[in-house]
Amino acid sequence: MLAKIWGSQLHGVEAFPVMIEVYVGNGLGYHVTGQPDDTVKESLNRIEVAIKAMGFHMPRQKLSVNLSPVHLKKTGAGFDLPIAVGILKASGQLEDLGKLDDYTLAGELGLDGAIYPINGVLCRAEQALRDGRKGIVLPKANIDEGRLVTSLEIYGVSHLQEVLDFVKTDLLPGPAVDWPGSAPSVPPLLPDFKEVRGQYKVKRELEIAAAGGHNSLLIGPPGVGKSMLAKRLPSILPPMTAQEILETTRIYSVAACGRAFNGPVYVRPFRDPHHSASATALIGGGSLPLPGEISLAHNGVLFLDELYEFHRAAIESLRQPLEEGKVRIARAKMSLEFPASFMLVAAMNPCFCGYYGHPTRRCTCSKRALEYYRKKIGSPLLERIDLCIEAEPVLLGELLAGETEGENSATIRERVLRARGIQQARYGHVKNIHCNARMPQAEMETYCRMEAFARRFLLRSLDQLQLSARSYSRILKVSRTIADLAGSEKVELEHVAEAVGFRGLDRPVEGRSRGREANDKYND
Repeated sequence: MLAKIWGSQLHGVEAFPVMIEVYVGNGLGYHVTGQPDDTVKESLNRIEVAIKAMGFHMPRQKLSVNLSPVHLKKTGAGFDLPIAVGILKASGQLEDLGKLDDYTLAGELGLDGAIYPINGVLCRAEQALRDGRKGIVLPKANIDEGRLVTSLEIYGVSHLQEVLDFVKTDLLPGPAVDWPGSAPSVPPLLPDFKEVRGQYKVKRELEIAAAGGHNSLLIGPPGVGKSMLAKRLPSILPPMTAQEILETTRIYSVAACGRAFNGPVYVRPFRDPHHSASATALIGGGSLPLPGEISLAHNGVLFLDELYEFHRAAIESLRQPLEEGKVRIARAKMSLEFPASFMLVAAMNPCFCGYYGHPTRRCTCSKRALEYYRKKIGSPLLERIDLCIEAEPVLLGELLAGETEGENSATIRERVLRARGIQQARYGHVKNIHCNARMPQAEMETYCRMEAFARRFLLRSLDQLQLSARSYSRILKVSRTIADLAGSEKVELEHVAEAVGFRGLDRPVEGRSRGREANDKYND
């Protein structure tokens, strides 16, 4: 007897339908075909014990399980549930009412018949909807994730017996209700900018970065608060839209690796990998390709502390994703694409000793050492960083002034939201463009109109700093963001001047003299 059950297989952050065909007939032996991995092959042992625990029996005839299409590799324990139901159906132990033809099944099976959570449920549910299925039956632990897909019946089960009852008598409770379509009204508790003393220039830079979605680099000696400031950036970012919630949740669902997923991702991600991370850990990949840190930071922030300490290959691997907002993982038999539209925030010391330009400490690095230090961070990556600012040490009196507080994150966030609102109205006709950092090249002449004085100043600055065409376009985008924060329709001279001032790493180094002069001045 032949039984057919619908399942699904993940492919990056997408899923494709898999027809599980189970045949029980004359002969001996169990066979699984269709390029199954070891996890799928081992499923027959788990299924045999599970159905025996429920009072059923494994067929003592030839059992063939085919996973179609056969040219794509099948991985993971998500096929346990559909294969088990298919075996019971093909062996005549489960009456065929035709109901399963309208549903996709997915779940890992325990030896006692319990159904454990799997990864990629959101992707599987979206695939079921695209293929015209009526609904999907999935582990109960994944039901919050599955309900993100509207217009699809979502049934959560915790045991194989519940699935059999659903097939025979509709004993399952009704499908899960649809999600509200937006983030909770109460924002999460995040570190606040009011806790930071001084560093007004850095706060201004991060406000501009948040308002336009720009990449930024913080340079300063140890202990000035670079990491502390960067970790407060999410507190001033705009809330995620419904589409962004779905995109980000899809990535985290695929990366969950079988753990019970914690539900929709309502807060913009903030990822801060250690500097020992490899290129694969950053961009994704592996024998079974999974999203890397840049994809887990999609629609959020990727913070690279101690940028100089990262491997050169890892740093250079960021160049293409920063431009395109996605990363492609190529293997011999497959090619995957993961979303990677993120804000890069990096922090580093100004030199090997950390005190180049410090007002009180002497820099011990030579000019050659400084040039070598800068070359570790290649120019192609630096050109993709829009804002670069030096974080200076906070004065002792300002640090000890406990009664003085700066602006809190809520106040800064209001200005960011106003600027983002202007940009959303501006790019409403362009798909997937929501901020100035992603402004299409064709739109720059239209939206970055400058005054004559501003244009002459920018051209003179480009000549003096010997900047590339990419740097020119990024300065224009930053200028547009500064103008949006000021509520100006045109890009004026002061906006361009401030944007050019953020190209700190484009200036030549001066060797040890700068630190010595600053030190001598302090001693005088």
